[in-house]
Amino acid sequence: MKSVLVVVVAVLAAAPFLVSCSHSRSAGAEAHQRVEAGATLVDVRTPEEFAAGHLPGAVNIPVEELSQRFAELGSPRKPLVVYCRSGARSRRAELFLKERGFQDVFNLGPMSAWE
Repeated sequence: MKSVLVVVVAVLAAAPFLVSCSHSRSAGAEAHQRVEAGATLVDVRTPEEFAAGHLPGAVNIPVEELSQRFAELGSPRKPLVVYCRSGARSRRAELFLKERGFQDVFNLGPMSAWE
């Protein structure tokens, strides 16, 4: 009985990681498709993080500056893909942009999901 319980606990502990990984892979594929179809790729990390490495073709508008700079993204009808380091800032950016009327905002989440 103890060995069955250990296996169940181990599987349950790994479940969020497994779901997260499969979501990241599908999010990356969707983000690629959207960018290839013309979506603007927006890195919402700091300029320092952006300078250290970013996705090809991305524009850098830190989430903290989004309220002053969202007009740089153009028409609210233009599709966007947002990303950051872990997914928290890109989620904030997604919500902010949708509140401002941007109709097609896709949150890639972490930059690592692009692969």
